[in-house]
Order: sequence, then structure tokens, then C-alpha cells
Amino acid sequence: MDEKELVRYAFSQYGAQPEYLWKKYPDYFVLRHKDGGKWFAVVMDIPKERLGLDGKEKIFIMDVKCGPLLYGSFIGRTGVFPAYHMNKENWITLLLDGSAESETIKQLLGISYQLTENKKSK
Repeated sequence: MDEKELVRYAFSQYGAQPEYLWKKYPDYFVLRHKDGGKWFAVVMDIPKERLGLDGKEKIFIMDVKCGPLLYGSFIGRTGVFPAYHMNKENWITLLLDGSAESETIKQLLGISYQLTENKKSK
């Protein structure tokens, strides 16, 4: 799944539209929960080397919230890393280059959506 497929999926599943918040980073966007407006995903392009991968070319990634109990279940899977630029105990990074399985991306996006739900609406 790439960032374009992700946007289509997030809209169809959660009604979420990408929000481009940073002029300095025009390709970065967030997906917000419809209840309360919390971010449930952050998508950005970063140099591969920032994740410890070979190469300096940029790669699209997505950070999602997963919580410390699920963290260990996903880290180590292909295309899944400790969070880049977010709290590593509660967030996880997924590669959007086809290496992370689409089902894993969808599952973690769903978990993140649930975890960011407004507590009053639960």
C-alpha cells in the first residue's frame, strides 16, 4: 500500500481526509479522528537512513498509535519499525513502499483510530 492507496482507504473506512499542516513539508499530512480531532496517522517522506535502512533516497512512512501492549507484536515484521518522530512506546512506523503488508497497515490504522477515539464517545 502506498500513500495514495492509504488516503483512499482512510477516507472509505473512516471518512478521514489528509490535512497538510506544514508549508515546509508539503508532502507530510495527518489523518484526524472524526471524534475529537486527534491524529490517528501521520504520513511523511524521510530519508531511508533515518530508519537505519541503506540509502539516502526518501521513502514514505506512516506513524500510527498502537500502545505498549501491542508494540512487541508488530515490531520486527517486514516494513514495521519503532516510531519515527513520535513516542516509541505508543506509536509505530510503517513503510508505505509495499514492504509492509497491506493487511498489517489496515489493522494498525484501525487500532490507531480506536485508540484516538474521544473517550466521551466510547
